[in-house]
Amino acid sequence: MTHDLVIRNAHLVDGSGQPGRDADVAVDGDTITAVEPSGTIAAGTRTVDAHGLLLTPGFVDVHTHYDAQVTWDPYVTPSGWHGVTTALMGNCGVGFAPASPDRHEWLIQLMEGVEDIPGSALTEGIKWGWESYPEYLDVLEQLPRVMDIGSSIAHGPLRAYVMGERGAANAEPTDAEIVEMARLVEEALRAGAFGFTTSRTPIHKAKDGELVPGTTADEHELLGIAAAMARVGRGVFGFAPDHALVPVQEWPWMRKVAALTGQPICVNLNQSDKAPEVWREVLRLLDEAHADGLPIIAQVAGRSIGILYCLQGSVHPLLFHPAYQEIADLPLAERLVALAEPERRRRIIDEIPDDGGFFQSAVLNGLGRIWLVDGENIDYEPDAVDSVAAVAARAGVPAMQLVLDQLVAHDGNGMLYAPFFNYSYGDLSFTEAVTRHPHTRMGLSDGGAHCGAICDGGMPTFMLTHWTRDRTRGEKLPLEYVVHRQTSQTAALYGIADRGVVAPGMRADLNLIDYGRLGFEVPRMAYDLPAGGRRIVQKARGYVGTWVAGVQTVDHDEFTGATPGTLLRAGR
Repeated sequence: MTHDLVIRNAHLVDGSGQPGRDADVAVDGDTITAVEPSGTIAAGTRTVDAHGLLLTPGFVDVHTHYDAQVTWDPYVTPSGWHGVTTALMGNCGVGFAPASPDRHEWLIQLMEGVEDIPGSALTEGIKWGWESYPEYLDVLEQLPRVMDIGSSIAHGPLRAYVMGERGAANAEPTDAEIVEMARLVEEALRAGAFGFTTSRTPIHKAKDGELVPGTTADEHELLGIAAAMARVGRGVFGFAPDHALVPVQEWPWMRKVAALTGQPICVNLNQSDKAPEVWREVLRLLDEAHADGLPIIAQVAGRSIGILYCLQGSVHPLLFHPAYQEIADLPLAERLVALAEPERRRRIIDEIPDDGGFFQSAVLNGLGRIWLVDGENIDYEPDAVDSVAAVAARAGVPAMQLVLDQLVAHDGNGMLYAPFFNYSYGDLSFTEAVTRHPHTRMGLSDGGAHCGAICDGGMPTFMLTHWTRDRTRGEKLPLEYVVHRQTSQTAALYGIADRGVVAPGMRADLNLIDYGRLGFEVPRMAYDLPAGGRRIVQKARGYVGTWVAGVQTVDHDEFTGATPGTLLRAGR
């Protein structure tokens, strides 16, 4: 037979975790139909010579925030640039369904506050056509896109829908309200939701300053909602915690939820400076839970979580100085002129504001944990000897001079990097340890979110470049392991059984990668969201091809225009 597509002579890392091998892969329709040693499959209707290239499954990203963006952006960027062929959203307890018509603005300010997505972009971009969660899925199913998407139902909109203002304000629900929330979660799961998510961290706040609904929910409410998952018999219960409290306050109810549902409970795990050793206890508890037959998983990021400071971003060190505040509202070009004025420069560089020590503690004391971003390179494992404070000391200049000069560089597009999670040891040793642990899963890329401060949708590309090829401050990770972590392992967590491995009978979601060239373009601020909303973007380079359901969506780092992606419904 003549196959529709044959990729020949590739170095195949198939997603199973097994060693890579040279192979030919044949595709017919949306399915992989043959995987054979190189040179053994005859040419197809289309044949791609992949000599010297890496072939992997498409990446399955289980932690994104495209809940609104997928209603207007068929390319689902930045994830669409970085080899992601399946993305799951509805994370951290925020989303847009269910949604009473009079709650639209409130849901927008909730997402804007928690995930730093411009509210104006959400207001203009979302074309509301649903109220219930099943109706939301029906709307998404009709829209074209380059990748498959799936969703979980989130606690924030659920609580507000059932309880109104009381739910939004984190009031305690009545028993009847818990029953109704559980009914709606069951309805969502049967319609195809992949799970339920909530947030329990004080970091997550709406734009109005209020905590995400559900942050303070007690065990009675959480178990009542989990009962819906038990009735359906599937779904992942995910949540963002206050990391220091996980082993103490959260673990007892987590075990009860896992026992009640028999389904995975997935807790985000990061290392915070205020409790840098708590993760070790969490890993011990994970081992204990699995020994007891409880499917508790920790979701971990592949790198430090931090902020890209820039003049057009959500936050940067100059914001806290009166000399900058005087001009903060000027257009960028005028701001740059004002920042070049000798007296203003002197004030920013030399003066410490009389603010009760705030600028000293918030900015100056932290310059040993801020690094210059040099062109395309964001070093997510920087050395303290290269920090702004260290470089300034060696050069014999004030550290704030380096900060100011960096931020105004490149026509006001210069950037600084400041990690705040997963860097308590001054390297990525925490991340390496949790990535190697058998009861953690890859996630927390936050694709589509934190538009003015973070650009983490490129996490899949970073995992291959930093961890398997470029790392110098510790051991590298095997390429086969890293591919496995973000393909078959993530797909299996959410019960998506037809992808994640390059094997006959599996869905033809594939990445063909120039591994030696793989990397990033220079990060920049783009104003390409609806209503001219801003976001930091960083495109990939090195993706020779990406295929979704056998259709090529990316050709040499550019979209082909094809949109074969669809809505995934769990259990179908």
